[in-house]
Parts: sequence; structure tokens; C-alpha cells
Amino acid sequence: MNVLLFRPRPDKETIGLQNVMICEPLELEYISANIEALGHTCTIVDMIIEKKNVPYFVKLYNPDVVGITGYISHVNIMKRYAKEAKEVNKKIVTIIGGVHAEVNPADFESPYVDYIIRANGIRTFIDILNKLEKDKNNTKTNEGGNKSEIIGEKDEIECIYVPGKKPPKKDTTFNYLYPDRDKVNKYRSKYYYMFHRNCTLIKTSFGCPYNCKFCFCRQIMDDQYFARDLEDIVNELATIPETEIYIVDDDFLVGRERILKFCDLLEQRGIEKKYLIYGRADYIAGNEDVIKRFKEVGLRAVIVGLESCDSKQLDDYNKRTNVAINEKAVGILKKYDVECYGTFILGLDWTWDDFNALYKWIKKLGLVFVNLQPLTPLRGTDIYEKYKPRFIVREDEYEKWDLAHLVVRPDNISVRKYYWYTMVLYYRITANPISGWYMVKKYGLHDTLKLSIGAVAVNNQYWKKFIEGEKCKKN
Repeated sequence: MNVLLFRPRPDKETIGLQNVMICEPLELEYISANIEALGHTCTIVDMIIEKKNVPYFVKLYNPDVVGITGYISHVNIMKRYAKEAKEVNKKIVTIIGGVHAEVNPADFESPYVDYIIRANGIRTFIDILNKLEKDKNNTKTNEGGNKSEIIGEKDEIECIYVPGKKPPKKDTTFNYLYPDRDKVNKYRSKYYYMFHRNCTLIKTSFGCPYNCKFCFCRQIMDDQYFARDLEDIVNELATIPETEIYIVDDDFLVGRERILKFCDLLEQRGIEKKYLIYGRADYIAGNEDVIKRFKEVGLRAVIVGLESCDSKQLDDYNKRTNVAINEKAVGILKKYDVECYGTFILGLDWTWDDFNALYKWIKKLGLVFVNLQPLTPLRGTDIYEKYKPRFIVREDEYEKWDLAHLVVRPDNISVRKYYWYTMVLYYRITANPISGWYMVKKYGLHDTLKLSIGAVAVNNQYWKKFIEGEKCKKN
């Protein structure tokens, strides 16, 4: 079958990290590799980069099947893509997938969506294609004497969404072909993560062994965690020509001996890459020698969920860390010249004093790169029901559920002030001469200017939110 896969462009309303990062659609590359091995043909279209619309590509490639993946902020866009594909050719079968579809599949119900993948995406996509091919030869005669294709019962496929059907069990093994990265070669030069140019993604584990209350990742794997074999991971790395590698695990730093063995394997195989990973502060603080060893074989940067400068808030989030641990972790990364990208959750009960306290703490630690997110109770997380009565953004305004919009009415300040304080905090941390000079010295003027332009675009979106102020729609 001829399959066309879309990675959607964010809505204009979404406060977009695509202004400072665009990463390859790894999940679509996996699907492409594994279905083409079975004789199907596949094309990936990255709509973040492409300028033409969906109907153009549907007419160009004339697919039998259109697959679309995305996150919560893409829900309306994904349904629109499915509609546009059907309007070109009503016989096209549309398939929706992605992490939000797995946890909240009903959000994608639409007369233009044929299948919603609920679990085990690659295997389920293959199951759908197998069923479609089987159904091609099954015909029936209607009352008018004409033959029509039988689509069959969706219950035949284990892991697709059927209203009222019990959610399927998630696989805890991953025995698939490596992603077909060649499918996005024409976009490759456009992929980056901040200063990590021509960045290639790899996934080595699934789920997270921790249970932070705000985290959506746990829901995707039903609180399960499993990791790929290290030899398999290193074998895949050996096939990647790019130097910059982004390991997109929810937490790569799991298990002391595992990471040390990974480093040994890289050295033994002579694999020289630069790595960007996610890692917890408590692991870094408790395993300085592992960080030192990892640095020797290419560790360049770690995205660390520091979350707060208040130990009580960390306890409230069930983070299982404290301020002292966070400070030690940042210090260790600095010691070995590993960049720390700190992520923080802005409390809903905050006042200016809290924003200012976080600024002073970040300044004390010398952090330059931060991501500031208002506490966002996504549906499926432990905190969702608690905050639902206070939502100021409708749940079907998916494009605003981007972890940057304020979706819950704050306790002590207005919406406008909240956005203003967020902008001020960003400016004080990143848009100052010390931070600017640091970036120029370390990454060069060209890349610093490019990142700055992206940051200005994000800031303009925040300005729009500030101007709108209380113009928020309630459920």
C-alpha cells in the first residue's frame, strides 16, 4: 500500500518551541522502516518545514493511507489534516497516532478519522495495513447489485480505539527495525535543538521509573518502564552519520552500571558523538563519577527537571529531590563543562516574590538556559481533577495546552501579571549581557543570533498573551 505520513505544523496560537528547536519525526521514521520492509511504500512530510498544504501532498503522492502523529496541542490540526485528505479522495484511510491519542483517544473522534491507535504504534500500524490488504479482496453485493468494499470490524485489531473497549496492554519489548532516517534527508539540515545543529534523535527506553504528580509521561506507558539492550543501542548509533545525538528518553540516567557500560561500549566501538540527554538531579548529584566518565565519551548537555527552588514545592510534586540536591547537580555539570538546561514549573499560587526568588536562585547557580512552564494539569495526570474547576482555557482549545499557556486561573495575581512576570523572568535570565557573552564565546555569534531570533518570536507570543490578559474562555 502507498502510505503518506504527516508531522503537523503547530497552530499559530501555540507558543512554539519550534522557534528554538525542530527535531526529526522519529516515530514516523520507525513506521516507515517497518512497513516498507513488508513491501509497502512510504513518504514522510514534515509540515513544520514545508510551505505547501496537505491537499497538495495528497494529490502529489496519491496515497491509500494517510497517517498523522502529534501531541495534545495538535489535536484539532490532526483532525483537520484527516478531513483535508478525505476531501481530496474519500477512499483514503486515515490513521491517527501519538502519545495524546494513546492516553485520550476520544479527543480524535471524527467522521474523517478511520483509526486511532491506542497502543503499540508500530505493530498496530502494521496490523491496520494487513487488515486493509485483506479486506481488499472481501467484497459484498448490496441491494442494487453493486459490489462495495468491506472495511470490517475494528474490533479485529487489538490496539485501536473503539468506544467502550478496554484499553489494550502496552508492550514492554521493542524489537523493531531501526528508524528510516533517510526518509527525511531533505529536511535534515533544518533539524536542531538550540545549539545542537543537524541533531539526530534516538530512543533507548520507554516510560519513567518515577511518579511525579504533574507528569504525563507515566500515563503513556501505564507506569511501566523498560529499556533497550545496550548493544542494540550502540549498533544503531554506529549507523548514524551525524555527530549531534539527542537521546529522547524521558530519563536516560537510570542505573549506574548501565550508564558506565554504555560509556565503555562507546569507547570500545570508537563511536565519537556529542550527546544531549534528559536526566534527574538526584542521579547527577549521587553519581559524579558517572557524569565525569560520560563527559569523556561525548556528554554535552543534560535537560534537568529542577522544577523549583523550594523544597516544599518539590515535595508537593512528589519529585523526590530537594534544593540542596538540585544545587549539587548543577554544580557537578558545571564542573565537567556539561551544559545544564534547567526546566522549571511556575506555581499557580505565586506572587512577584516567588518569581523573584526563582530568579535569584537561578542567578546564584549561573544557569543560562531555562524553560519556564506554568503548572499544567494535563488530562490523565494526578493533578488534573484538582485543578479542573479552575480552568480558564477550554479543553477543546488544544492548541493552547502547550505547557506555556496559563490554563488555570492563578490564586494571587491576574492572568496578565502572570504572563508579565514570566516574560520578565525570561529576560532577566537570558537577555542580559553576561548570558549573551557566554553564548557567543561558547557557541559563536551566528548560532547565538539565530537562537536569539527564535527567542524573540516566542517572546512576541507571550506579549500577545499579556495584551489579551483576562480574555480567556471558560469551559
